[in-house]
Amino acid sequence: MNRQRGVALLLVLWAVATLSLLLGGLAGWVQLETRQALWQRQHTQALLAAQAGMNLALQALLDGNHRPRWIADGRAVPLAFDAARIVLSVSSERGKLDLNAASNDDISRVAQACGADRDQATQLSRALQARRDGSAAPLRVIEELRQVPGMTQHLYQRMAPEVTLWSGLSRPDAAFASPLLRSALDLPKQTATGTDPGSVLSIDSQAQLPDGVIARLQTTVLLSPSEGSAQPYRVLRWQE
Repeated sequence: MNRQRGVALLLVLWAVATLSLLLGGLAGWVQLETRQALWQRQHTQALLAAQAGMNLALQALLDGNHRPRWIADGRAVPLAFDAARIVLSVSSERGKLDLNAASNDDISRVAQACGADRDQATQLSRALQARRDGSAAPLRVIEELRQVPGMTQHLYQRMAPEVTLWSGLSRPDAAFASPLLRSALDLPKQTATGTDPGSVLSIDSQAQLPDGVIARLQTTVLLSPSEGSAQPYRVLRWQE
């Protein structure tokens, strides 16, 4: 009888220990889910604030009477939206190197300025030239640059902010070009104030909430894509 009671006691203790482990695991899972849900909510809130910043920039760009006029040379402009702090910058695509229009030499020089060696830069420029000559389709989105022979992840990260597919210019407009492009292509130093930035612009909007959560939105837009269009702009590129 005592032996049976001992066995029963062991079974009860084992069951209690098992239940304790299960409850502890469940509590940890619930806590993890709660943290993830909180982060997701905060990230979504920050992303919405970044989108609001983008819309504020678009409103200013589309309003011909807005003062002061926005200068599309990449300068940072701090703003506030509700409790979020936003940093906005607008860049004209005219100030970037158009990979579908630039010469082999200019592409090679910019690639080397971004860290490529001479052989790598030559391979890259020749591959892009081959696409323009019709052996393959021209680039349609910037991200396709990752797949071009001669490209590496590090080089792509350096080159992506300096290149475009939408200016149609054989060389960047010096008024909107970055210091890197000016140096690599021997462009004259000019002021962007009062210069037409064109209709294709890139907007970088970064929002930070009071709790430190940050979201960044990078878009390229075409202003007034067609007469009578229901939308005053068209998004060409969207990256969160």
